[in-house]
Amino acid sequence: MKVAVFGNSVDSGFIPVLDKFFHFFKQNKIEVQLYKPFYNHLISNLEFTPFYNTFFHSHTDFDLTNSFIFSIGGDGTFLQTLQCIQHYDIPMVGLNSGRLGFLADIAEDEVEDALAAIFNGQFDIIERSLIDVKLEGETAQLDFNYALNEMTVLKTDSSSMINIKAYLDGEFLNNYWADGLIIATPTGSTAYSLSVGGPVLTPDAMNFVITPIAPHNLTVRPLVVPDTQEVVLKVSGRGSHFLTSLDSNSTSVEISTIIRVKKADFKLKTLSLKGHSFLSTLRNKLMWGADKRN
Repeated sequence: MKVAVFGNSVDSGFIPVLDKFFHFFKQNKIEVQLYKPFYNHLISNLEFTPFYNTFFHSHTDFDLTNSFIFSIGGDGTFLQTLQCIQHYDIPMVGLNSGRLGFLADIAEDEVEDALAAIFNGQFDIIERSLIDVKLEGETAQLDFNYALNEMTVLKTDSSSMINIKAYLDGEFLNNYWADGLIIATPTGSTAYSLSVGGPVLTPDAMNFVITPIAPHNLTVRPLVVPDTQEVVLKVSGRGSHFLTSLDSNSTSVEISTIIRVKKADFKLKTLSLKGHSFLSTLRNKLMWGADKRN
């Protein structure tokens, strides 16, 4: 059996977890393809030597026979794992070295039990929809035009708002005067969209959430729409450019650019351990029930 391991950076306090993590693979004779920049970080900054068999640098030299992709870090690292691998049939597993961790939900204190459960087949596969983004009229296209969490349009300066005209399947929806606009997947409903007042969706919901960022009109609220509809955005404002962000990757595009957003024609497989349901994650991460009245 082969697995891949991706990461960016962790601090020295995470070394005992890494030791257990890589020791499991060595002890069970599981081949490891390790992300080379992460290996360099572990060697140079932590003086930790992980067990591995081969390296990969990007999706171009990634071994498609890997059974799982382990992402070590927080949810941001999980998103970067997708952008680096750009492969969608191999389940992704998140080992959380960060804080909140909706996607990277294996905690430090359960790594050994979690690995044993995974390689004994005691898990569920959750298929998550992605967003497909096309830029019309922009010469510089996106390297990877898919997002697991959200696509965001943002102003480029700290003063004036931008005007975003939104259309659903060709029908005019609204004229958003705001700092920006988020189009989130069900997975992304617990990320940026949630922080600006958007609703939470379960991962299997077949919807997008359209959430304005600091709208000037107080009657403008987040909207849940079917993910079968194409969303088209046309931006205007005082500046010549605005920002388009897919998950954690942002690029500046010309103000005349038209953005087309639709559901991708594939899904990302993520692995969920028994007892790690989405509802239990909500209760644990958002501390639902901490108030005894709940």
